[in-house]
Amino acid sequence: MPPQPELPEIPTAAPGPRRTIASYAAYAEAESAVEWLVQHGFRVQRGAIVGMGLRSVEQLSGAMSARRAALLGVGPGILVGALFALLAGIVPWDSGSAEVLLYAVGVGALLGSVSGALLHEALSGGRRDFVSKTRIEAERYDLQVDEDSAHEAKRLLDAMPRRTASRA
Repeated sequence: MPPQPELPEIPTAAPGPRRTIASYAAYAEAESAVEWLVQHGFRVQRGAIVGMGLRSVEQLSGAMSARRAALLGVGPGILVGALFALLAGIVPWDSGSAEVLLYAVGVGALLGSVSGALLHEALSGGRRDFVSKTRIEAERYDLQVDEDSAHEAKRLLDAMPRRTASRA
């Protein structure tokens, strides 16, 4: 077996220990602190914003029924029908082209609505009859930097106006 070539060493995200220099209630506040550090010459590659106390929040936005799924399928069906009509050769527009286009759009709407309803029933099986969006939230956002640059970062953040972070 031939010898394997040596792979280059890939640097890790955190080459050494990190220290939390500030904690923020909102991500935007942590982001603002990082922007402040960048503006004052701090190498932000040496830091991270770490979400602590993560939780998943699923915001319910409405009921999903076969009827609603069918209605949602109409729009894409119309687009597919129109596309097929255009691809079928009605580009040289003549007196019968409008009827062909309307027929294709109607068939597309019908097929889109049926496939929307069938897909909803097939995929959900009646178990998930609602629509929702899931997001991840954190209780706080810690600004962490490499141990050897923590003093410099903390000094820069102490000079930041209107700082709302709790001190670490």
